[in-house]
Amino acid sequence: MGIIQTGIDISKTFKNVTRLKEILSVFAKHGFSEFIGLGIQSGLPDFVIPKSKRGLRDELAERSQKEWPEIVGKRLKDCFEELGPTFIKLGQILSSREDIFDQGFINEMKDLRDKVKGVPYSTLKPLLVQEFGNLDDIFESIHEEAIGTASIGVVFKGKLKTGENVVIKIRRPGISKVIQTDIAILHFLASQLEKLGPEIKYLGVTRIIRDFSFSIQNELNFHIEALNGTRLKNNLAEHDTENVFYIPKVYKELSRENVLIMEYVDGIPFSDQQKISPLIEEITPKLEKGVDLFLRTFLNDGFFHADLHGGNFFYQKDGKIALIDFGLMGNLSKKNRLNFVAIIFALISYNYENLVYEFLDVAEYDRTPEVDVLIGDVREALSPFVGLTIAQTNFSQALRAVVKTLSEHEIFLPREWFVVFRAFITLDGVGKSLGIDFDIFSALEKDIKVLIKNSFTKEDVIEESIWAARDLTSIYRIFPRHLKWFLKDISKNNYSVPIEVKGQIQAYQNIATSVLIVGYCLTSLGLLVATLYQIGPIPLSNLGQWPSGAVLTFVIFIFVFLNIIFERLKLRNKKN
Repeated sequence: MGIIQTGIDISKTFKNVTRLKEILSVFAKHGFSEFIGLGIQSGLPDFVIPKSKRGLRDELAERSQKEWPEIVGKRLKDCFEELGPTFIKLGQILSSREDIFDQGFINEMKDLRDKVKGVPYSTLKPLLVQEFGNLDDIFESIHEEAIGTASIGVVFKGKLKTGENVVIKIRRPGISKVIQTDIAILHFLASQLEKLGPEIKYLGVTRIIRDFSFSIQNELNFHIEALNGTRLKNNLAEHDTENVFYIPKVYKELSRENVLIMEYVDGIPFSDQQKISPLIEEITPKLEKGVDLFLRTFLNDGFFHADLHGGNFFYQKDGKIALIDFGLMGNLSKKNRLNFVAIIFALISYNYENLVYEFLDVAEYDRTPEVDVLIGDVREALSPFVGLTIAQTNFSQALRAVVKTLSEHEIFLPREWFVVFRAFITLDGVGKSLGIDFDIFSALEKDIKVLIKNSFTKEDVIEESIWAARDLTSIYRIFPRHLKWFLKDISKNNYSVPIEVKGQIQAYQNIATSVLIVGYCLTSLGLLVATLYQIGPIPLSNLGQWPSGAVLTFVIFIFVFLNIIFERLKLRNKKN
């Protein structure tokens, strides 16, 4: 019955069964036939899985365990390259997941960055005609040789009738439908693959495919990329007083969902080592200012370029650094930015306990980890950095060490957090490739102090208090309902409640202390709100002008707050 159901599920899930067969055939040909489940093959009765000359399992048995990541990566790379743009894009994403995969696997996936085949202009021209009609009315000329090829689109240089040089990014024909089919198949294969054992499930393949699906769907719509470019340009304008960065103009009136028209950037890409090396001394101070600017916009706005590799940086003749490609952007909420601040502070001060707790607040995990063991593992992972100054600490390595340790405990970062750390690691990598050692920690420390100062205004405290009051109101509404259900349940046993205690007295005492701390917190919150309400428009620094009632409530607030600290210390001492 299970095999029949699998066949029904396959036919329901995939309209293009031919593509499924093609994907399975390619994976099987490259040695993964042993991992293609019997249920999948039986669901496709007319499908015969081809055999590879040498199975993956056989090769792994003959080689050292240290070589396994490279062996698997090489075979997967060959599969992805043969299967086309969707899979090449997936491989490019996997090449940045150093928090999960070993370096040998990563190196193989990195080879896919330049493996995307182009599409001739003659194939794409009918699409332009469909969107714009007579091209001669808009373009003076279009160079038919592509200047860039990516998984989603192909880029050509052109010139508008008005005289501006532009780039024309055209979405590959039919790519949207192909990607939708491939992602559905990838979800299905990932779910089948994770059934093979906990080692596979631990890698979080399904989670990676889900994040990949979200990312690539956004990149398919060039309207989103146009909006991203415009938004980043406006954000930078508020902070970039020295005009370090240059964001090319987006011609929104000419752009479509599948065609993007942007200003042509005339400059040297940072990835061109031969041309950029003689200019390093000139570029270094500007790029360092650019890093400070990136951090400032990230911490204040939460919106940032998340794909800062060397090919997206251009050094222009006027000395500005141009940024291109706004398909992959990051967006972090104010709450998450404060979490990020706390994480960086914990990293800088090597406060392992706080670091773990902050990550647990934002991470995804199926079961609650053993916190004490996790803290110990994080301490061990960061031990090579202990004793180093901020300037000596390699930000990327420290971050990778922590994230890798979390993943070993089956704790994974949500997509928006992974994008943040990937952006920092990639940015650091750009500096390393140019021989520039960014002191990201010091820059973060400086900007974080400003952010913290700006994050605790009276208006912010009142806003947070309002949201806390709403949460308490929700609890007030839910509690009577749950109490009613609880009483109804225990009434069936004549109100008898079986209690079994096995050495949990200390745990109960900790819970009681925690409840007391929560009560103190709520009380202090109410006192703080009452103080702020009485102060009104009077600046917080003018203590002498405060009403006497405000002074009284503030003194009580300080007393209650000190009790919170005291009870928290007692709880920590009990744990130790």
